[in-house]
Amino acid sequence: MNKIIEVEHLVKRFHQIVAVNDISFEVEEGEIFGFLGPNGAGKTTTINILCTLMKPTSGRVILAGFDVVRQQNQVRRSIGLVFQDPSLDIRLTALQNLNFHAFVYNIPRAVRRKRIEDVLRMVELWDRRKDAVRNYSGGMRRRLEIARGLLHYPKVLFLDEPTLGLDPQTRHHIWDYILDLRQRESITIFLTTHYMDEAAVADRIAIIDYGKIIALDTPDALKKRVGGDIVTLKTENDEAAIAEIRHHYSIDAQRDSEGLFFEVQNAEEFIPLLINNFNTEIHSISLRRPTLDDVFLKLTGHQIREEAGGDVAMRRQWAMRQARGQPGRFR
Repeated sequence: MNKIIEVEHLVKRFHQIVAVNDISFEVEEGEIFGFLGPNGAGKTTTINILCTLMKPTSGRVILAGFDVVRQQNQVRRSIGLVFQDPSLDIRLTALQNLNFHAFVYNIPRAVRRKRIEDVLRMVELWDRRKDAVRNYSGGMRRRLEIARGLLHYPKVLFLDEPTLGLDPQTRHHIWDYILDLRQRESITIFLTTHYMDEAAVADRIAIIDYGKIIALDTPDALKKRVGGDIVTLKTENDEAAIAEIRHHYSIDAQRDSEGLFFEVQNAEEFIPLLINNFNTEIHSISLRRPTLDDVFLKLTGHQIREEAGGDVAMRRQWAMRQARGQPGRFR
């Protein structure tokens, strides 16, 4: 497969702070690439550099064959952006929002109308095209933002927390659209999300923490790094249970809001042995297979946290320049 994004030794410093610390990775054409990291990990900074919203301190980034520093206008024509923060004009209709976007990106008038109809039908908003966006639900607005991001036929679609704050049913509905368009349009999707079930749809996932990429692999391969099944216990005395598990099985159990948990191979065989020989009273016990949450916790030592909105000032500046018809002037 062809490489659509190439990142080589990327560094971004803000005075004495190193936000992105010498990272390298590649994204294949047509894949869904997940990018995970908590607040302050360097995720937003990396994406801003890829989208030409910010210049790197050093390193090289090539997107769709163009250098993100020296060929910014060509890069911007090659990408679609769906930011976490809303950027639609809610006073306008869906048609007016998309017509303005088409004008900014110089989509020829001869094809503009057909392309707008195509993307609105794809996200099932054609019948509501003349309604003001202020009357749309949160899920409808998100679908319209995705339609707008696709309007100029980008080679790479950046989705930054595309379903944050939406109910599970709406999240599932939007993901149906995203996966369908990837299949139909052969588009590359660069995804950030805090919902680990969403991250699991990615072909590959990069986990970034403290400015460094600490893992990059398929979801299944990452889960195998956890090392076993996850056993969760609720006991009469957690401290005594932790000590007993360590003494008899050389396993260090940890505590969270659900109780005690630890990793073990072949949990189905281990649990009966534990119950028959455990002195501390057990109130409940369960097992599950590793998830991406477990992977993140194991690799970083902490759980991923929901962001409060990312780099809001940067995103608002981008939206304002779009509204002024200046998509190529961001520095």
